[in-house]
Amino acid sequence: MQGLELCERYFFAAGLPLLEGRFGEILPRITAGLAGDGSECYGFDDAISRDHDWGPGFCLWLDPVDYERFGPALSAAYDSLPKVFEGAGPRVTSLWGANRVGVFSTPGFYAGFIGLPRAPETLDEWLAIPENCLAAATNGKLFLDPGLGFSLIREKLLGFYPEDVRKKKIASRAMTVAQAGQYNFGRLARRGDLFGARYSEIKFLSDAISMIYLLNRRYAPFYKWMHRGLERLPVLGKRVAGLADALLSEPDFKKKERLIAEICRLAADELRRQGLSSAEGDFLADHGPAVAGSIEDAALRSRNVWVG
Repeated sequence: MQGLELCERYFFAAGLPLLEGRFGEILPRITAGLAGDGSECYGFDDAISRDHDWGPGFCLWLDPVDYERFGPALSAAYDSLPKVFEGAGPRVTSLWGANRVGVFSTPGFYAGFIGLPRAPETLDEWLAIPENCLAAATNGKLFLDPGLGFSLIREKLLGFYPEDVRKKKIASRAMTVAQAGQYNFGRLARRGDLFGARYSEIKFLSDAISMIYLLNRRYAPFYKWMHRGLERLPVLGKRVAGLADALLSEPDFKKKERLIAEICRLAADELRRQGLSSAEGDFLADHGPAVAGSIEDAALRSRNVWVG
Protein backbone atom coordinates (compact mmCIF):
# COMPACT_ATOMS: atom_id res chain seq x y z
CA MET A 1 0.00 0.00 0.00
CA GLN A 2 1.31 3.45 -0.87
CA GLY A 3 1.50 6.20 1.70
CA LEU A 4 -1.35 8.38 0.47
CA GLU A 5 -3.83 5.49 0.65
CA LEU A 6 -2.48 4.48 4.05
CA CYS A 7 -2.92 8.02 5.38
CA GLU A 8 -6.46 8.28 4.02
CA ARG A 9 -7.43 4.99 5.66
CA TYR A 10 -5.78 6.15 8.90
CA PHE A 11 -7.75 9.41 8.84
CA PHE A 12 -11.12 7.70 8.46
CA ALA A 13 -10.29 4.95 10.96
CA ALA A 14 -8.68 7.08 13.68
CA GLY A 15 -8.78 10.77 12.84
CA LEU A 16 -12.40 11.34 11.88
CA PRO A 17 -13.85 9.54 14.93
CA LEU A 18 -11.65 11.71 17.15
CA LEU A 19 -12.87 14.88 15.44
CA GLU A 20 -16.49 13.81 15.62
CA GLY A 21 -16.21 12.92 19.29
CA ARG A 22 -14.21 15.88 20.59
CA PHE A 23 -14.31 18.66 18.01
CA GLY A 24 -17.78 18.47 16.54
CA GLU A 25 -18.20 22.22 16.96
CA ILE A 26 -15.54 22.99 14.36
CA LEU A 27 -15.63 19.80 12.30
CA PRO A 28 -17.67 21.51 9.52
CA ARG A 29 -14.82 24.02 9.18
CA ILE A 30 -11.87 21.60 9.16
CA THR A 31 -10.16 20.55 5.93
CA ALA A 32 -8.27 17.26 6.20
CA GLY A 33 -5.91 15.52 3.81
CA LEU A 34 -2.28 15.11 2.91
CA ALA A 35 -0.25 17.55 0.80
CA GLY A 36 3.20 19.08 0.75
CA ASP A 37 6.67 17.56 1.00
CA GLY A 38 7.15 13.84 0.72
CA SER A 39 7.11 11.30 -2.07
CA GLU A 40 3.83 9.85 -0.82
CA CYS A 41 2.08 13.15 -1.54
CA TYR A 42 2.87 12.59 -5.23
CA GLY A 43 2.25 8.85 -5.20
CA PHE A 44 5.94 8.22 -5.93
CA ASP A 45 6.82 6.42 -2.67
CA ASP A 46 8.15 2.88 -2.61
CA ALA A 47 9.90 0.55 -0.16
CA ILE A 48 12.97 2.79 -0.13
CA SER A 49 10.82 5.76 0.92
CA ARG A 50 9.78 4.17 4.19
CA ASP A 51 13.01 4.78 6.09
CA HIS A 52 12.03 8.32 7.07
CA ASP A 53 9.07 10.74 7.11
CA TRP A 54 6.67 8.03 5.97
CA GLY A 55 3.78 6.34 7.72
CA PRO A 56 0.32 7.01 9.13
CA GLY A 57 -0.47 10.71 9.42
CA PHE A 58 -2.53 13.49 7.92
CA CYS A 59 -2.97 17.25 7.90
CA LEU A 60 -5.76 19.30 9.44
CA TRP A 61 -6.12 22.85 8.12
CA LEU A 62 -7.98 25.57 10.01
CA ASP A 63 -8.71 29.21 9.35
CA PRO A 64 -6.70 31.61 11.56
CA VAL A 65 -9.48 32.23 14.09
CA ASP A 66 -10.13 28.53 14.65
CA TYR A 67 -6.42 27.77 14.67
CA GLU A 68 -5.77 30.30 17.43
CA ARG A 69 -8.70 29.06 19.49
CA PHE A 70 -8.58 25.31 18.92
CA GLY A 71 -5.10 24.66 17.49
CA PRO A 72 -3.32 23.66 20.71
CA ALA A 73 -6.06 21.29 21.87
CA LEU A 74 -6.43 19.80 18.41
CA SER A 75 -2.66 19.30 18.14
CA ALA A 76 -2.60 17.53 21.51
CA ALA A 77 -5.46 15.30 20.41
CA TYR A 78 -3.69 14.54 17.13
CA ASP A 79 -0.54 13.57 19.04
CA SER A 80 -2.58 11.08 21.08
CA LEU A 81 -3.60 9.05 18.02
CA PRO A 82 -2.06 5.59 17.51
CA LYS A 83 1.42 5.76 16.03
CA VAL A 84 1.09 2.41 14.25
CA PHE A 85 -1.68 1.62 11.81
CA GLU A 86 -2.21 -1.53 9.73
CA GLY A 87 1.35 -2.58 10.43
CA ALA A 88 2.89 0.71 9.30
CA GLY A 89 4.67 3.20 11.51
CA PRO A 90 5.59 4.83 13.67
CA ARG A 91 6.80 7.68 11.48
CA VAL A 92 10.56 8.32 11.76
CA THR A 93 10.97 12.06 11.48
CA SER A 94 14.20 13.21 9.84
CA LEU A 95 16.10 16.39 10.66
CA TRP A 96 14.27 18.33 7.94
CA GLY A 97 11.06 16.32 7.93
CA ALA A 98 9.20 17.89 10.84
CA ASN A 99 5.78 19.52 10.41
CA ARG A 100 4.71 17.46 7.43
CA VAL A 101 1.60 16.23 9.25
CA GLY A 102 -0.50 17.60 12.08
CA VAL A 103 -2.52 20.77 12.59
CA PHE A 104 -1.92 23.89 10.48
CA SER A 105 -3.41 27.28 9.86
CA THR A 106 -4.35 27.67 6.22
CA PRO A 107 -2.32 30.89 5.71
CA GLY A 108 0.70 29.42 7.48
CA PHE A 109 0.66 26.25 5.37
CA TYR A 110 0.58 28.13 2.07
CA ALA A 111 3.10 30.74 3.18
CA GLY A 112 5.52 27.92 3.95
CA PHE A 113 5.41 26.75 0.34
CA ILE A 114 4.63 29.71 -1.87
CA GLY A 115 5.67 32.62 0.36
CA LEU A 116 2.14 33.98 0.47
CA PRO A 117 -0.75 33.29 2.88
CA ARG A 118 -3.13 33.37 -0.08
CA ALA A 119 -3.16 32.68 -3.78
CA PRO A 120 -0.98 34.95 -5.95
CA GLU A 121 -2.78 37.98 -7.31
CA THR A 122 -0.32 39.60 -9.72
CA LEU A 123 1.83 38.32 -12.56
CA ASP A 124 4.98 39.11 -10.58
CA GLU A 125 3.70 37.17 -7.58
CA TRP A 126 3.11 34.15 -9.79
CA LEU A 127 6.53 34.49 -11.42
CA ALA A 128 8.31 34.66 -8.07
CA ILE A 129 7.13 31.23 -6.90
CA PRO A 130 9.30 28.23 -7.89
CA GLU A 131 7.37 25.62 -9.83
CA ASN A 132 8.26 22.83 -7.41
CA CYS A 133 6.82 24.85 -4.52
CA LEU A 134 3.51 25.21 -6.35
CA ALA A 135 3.61 21.47 -7.06
CA ALA A 136 4.11 20.68 -3.37
CA ALA A 137 1.35 23.06 -2.27
CA THR A 138 -1.19 21.38 -4.57
CA ASN A 139 -0.28 17.69 -4.57
CA GLY A 140 -1.79 14.93 -2.48
CA LYS A 141 -5.48 14.58 -1.72
CA LEU A 142 -8.15 16.14 0.47
CA PHE A 143 -9.94 13.58 2.63
CA LEU A 144 -12.46 16.03 4.12
CA ASP A 145 -13.29 19.22 2.25
CA PRO A 146 -15.92 21.70 3.45
CA GLY A 147 -15.07 23.97 0.50
CA LEU A 148 -13.70 26.80 2.62
CA GLY A 149 -10.47 28.83 2.58
CA PHE A 150 -7.97 26.03 2.17
CA SER A 151 -9.55 24.38 -0.83
CA LEU A 152 -10.45 27.74 -2.42
CA ILE A 153 -6.76 28.66 -2.48
CA ARG A 154 -5.87 25.15 -3.64
CA GLU A 155 -8.31 25.33 -6.55
CA LYS A 156 -6.94 28.67 -7.66
CA LEU A 157 -3.40 27.30 -7.65
CA LEU A 158 -4.50 24.14 -9.45
CA GLY A 159 -5.97 26.36 -12.15
CA PHE A 160 -2.34 26.90 -13.13
CA TYR A 161 -0.41 30.01 -14.09
CA PRO A 162 -2.11 32.93 -15.83
CA GLU A 163 -1.51 32.39 -19.53
CA ASP A 164 0.95 35.28 -19.80
CA VAL A 165 3.07 33.74 -17.05
CA ARG A 166 2.94 30.34 -18.73
CA LYS A 167 4.08 31.91 -22.00
CA LYS A 168 6.90 33.78 -20.25
CA LYS A 169 8.20 30.59 -18.72
CA ILE A 170 7.87 28.60 -21.93
CA ALA A 171 9.73 31.31 -23.85
CA SER A 172 12.56 31.22 -21.32
CA ARG A 173 12.74 27.41 -21.42
CA ALA A 174 12.91 27.50 -25.23
CA MET A 175 15.99 29.71 -25.02
CA THR A 176 17.84 27.70 -22.37
CA VAL A 177 16.93 24.33 -23.92
CA ALA A 178 18.35 25.50 -27.24
CA GLN A 179 21.46 26.93 -25.62
CA ALA A 180 22.27 23.86 -23.52
CA GLY A 181 21.26 21.11 -25.91
CA GLN A 182 21.15 22.30 -29.49
CA TYR A 183 24.15 24.63 -29.27
CA ASN A 184 26.53 23.97 -26.38
CA PHE A 185 26.36 20.20 -25.90
CA GLY A 186 27.91 19.30 -29.26
CA ARG A 187 30.56 22.00 -29.07
CA LEU A 188 31.64 20.89 -25.61
CA ALA A 189 31.63 17.21 -26.56
CA ARG A 190 33.83 17.86 -29.60
CA ARG A 191 36.26 19.75 -27.38
CA GLY A 192 36.47 16.79 -25.03
CA ASP A 193 35.09 18.89 -22.16
CA LEU A 194 33.50 16.05 -20.22
CA PHE A 195 32.17 18.18 -17.38
CA GLY A 196 30.76 20.85 -19.65
CA ALA A 197 29.11 18.32 -21.97
CA ARG A 198 27.58 16.35 -19.09
CA TYR A 199 26.35 19.53 -17.43
CA SER A 200 24.83 20.75 -20.71
CA GLU A 201 23.09 17.42 -21.16
CA ILE A 202 21.48 17.54 -17.72
CA LYS A 203 20.64 21.25 -18.04
CA PHE A 204 19.04 20.52 -21.40
CA LEU A 205 16.93 17.69 -20.00
CA SER A 206 15.93 19.61 -16.87
CA ASP A 207 14.69 22.60 -18.85
CA ALA A 208 13.15 20.49 -21.62
CA ILE A 209 11.21 18.49 -19.04
CA SER A 210 10.13 21.73 -17.35
CA MET A 211 8.83 22.91 -20.72
CA ILE A 212 6.81 19.72 -21.15
CA TYR A 213 5.17 20.29 -17.78
CA LEU A 214 4.31 23.84 -18.83
CA LEU A 215 2.87 22.60 -22.11
CA ASN A 216 0.68 20.25 -20.05
CA ARG A 217 -0.31 23.03 -17.63
CA ARG A 218 1.21 21.15 -14.71
CA TYR A 219 3.76 22.28 -12.14
CA ALA A 220 7.10 20.48 -12.28
CA PRO A 221 7.88 18.84 -8.91
CA PHE A 222 11.16 18.68 -6.98
CA TYR A 223 13.95 17.62 -9.34
CA LYS A 224 14.19 14.02 -8.19
CA TRP A 225 10.55 13.44 -9.16
CA MET A 226 10.52 15.38 -12.45
CA HIS A 227 11.14 12.34 -14.64
CA ARG A 228 8.70 10.15 -12.70
CA GLY A 229 5.99 12.74 -13.06
CA LEU A 230 6.81 13.30 -16.72
CA GLU A 231 5.66 9.79 -17.56
CA ARG A 232 2.15 10.68 -16.38
CA LEU A 233 1.70 13.75 -18.58
CA PRO A 234 -0.61 13.27 -21.58
CA VAL A 235 1.20 15.72 -23.89
CA LEU A 236 4.58 14.26 -24.90
CA GLY A 237 5.18 12.90 -21.42
CA LYS A 238 5.94 9.23 -22.08
CA ARG A 239 7.64 10.04 -25.38
CA VAL A 240 10.07 12.55 -23.87
CA ALA A 241 10.63 10.39 -20.77
CA GLY A 242 11.77 7.56 -23.03
CA LEU A 243 14.00 9.83 -25.08
CA ALA A 244 15.52 11.22 -21.88
CA ASP A 245 16.37 7.69 -20.71
CA ALA A 246 17.89 6.92 -24.09
CA LEU A 247 19.93 10.12 -24.06
CA LEU A 248 21.36 9.46 -20.61
CA SER A 249 22.30 5.86 -21.41
CA GLU A 250 23.77 6.56 -24.86
CA PRO A 251 27.62 6.70 -24.87
CA ASP A 252 28.07 8.10 -28.38
CA PHE A 253 27.82 11.90 -28.43
CA LYS A 254 26.70 12.05 -32.07
CA LYS A 255 23.77 9.78 -31.26
CA LYS A 256 23.10 11.95 -28.23
CA GLU A 257 22.83 14.95 -30.56
CA ARG A 258 20.22 13.13 -32.60
CA LEU A 259 18.19 12.37 -29.48
CA ILE A 260 18.45 16.02 -28.42
CA ALA A 261 17.26 17.04 -31.88
CA GLU A 262 14.25 14.71 -31.62
CA ILE A 263 13.18 16.13 -28.26
CA CYS A 264 13.46 19.66 -29.67
CA ARG A 265 11.51 18.69 -32.78
CA LEU A 266 8.67 17.36 -30.65
CA ALA A 267 8.68 20.51 -28.50
CA ALA A 268 8.67 22.81 -31.54
CA ASP A 269 5.78 20.91 -33.09
CA GLU A 270 3.81 21.19 -29.86
CA LEU A 271 4.50 24.93 -29.60
CA ARG A 272 3.02 25.34 -33.04
CA ARG A 273 0.12 23.00 -32.28
CA GLN A 274 -0.84 25.04 -29.21
CA GLY A 275 -0.61 28.26 -31.19
CA LEU A 276 2.24 29.54 -29.05
CA SER A 277 4.71 29.99 -31.92
CA SER A 278 4.58 30.31 -35.67
CA ALA A 279 8.36 30.10 -36.08
CA GLU A 280 9.58 27.53 -38.59
CA GLY A 281 12.15 24.88 -37.91
CA ASP A 282 13.13 23.10 -34.71
CA PHE A 283 15.78 25.43 -33.27
CA LEU A 284 14.03 26.45 -30.08
CA ALA A 285 15.87 29.75 -29.72
CA ASP A 286 13.80 30.89 -32.71
CA HIS A 287 10.62 29.98 -30.89
CA GLY A 288 11.40 31.75 -27.62
CA PRO A 289 10.91 35.30 -28.96
CA ALA A 290 7.82 34.18 -30.87
CA VAL A 291 6.21 32.85 -27.69
CA ALA A 292 7.24 35.93 -25.71
CA GLY A 293 5.87 38.20 -28.41
CA SER A 294 2.37 36.81 -27.86
CA ILE A 295 2.28 37.86 -24.18
CA GLU A 296 -0.58 40.34 -23.72
CA ASP A 297 0.83 42.27 -20.77
CA ALA A 298 3.15 44.87 -22.31
CA ALA A 299 5.49 45.14 -19.32
CA LEU A 300 5.94 41.37 -19.11
CA ARG A 301 6.31 41.08 -22.88
CA SER A 302 9.17 43.59 -22.84
CA ARG A 303 11.28 41.67 -20.33
CA ASN A 304 14.37 39.66 -21.22
CA VAL A 305 13.20 36.54 -23.02
CA TRP A 306 15.84 34.44 -21.26
CA VAL A 307 14.42 35.12 -17.80
CA GLY A 308 11.33 33.29 -16.64
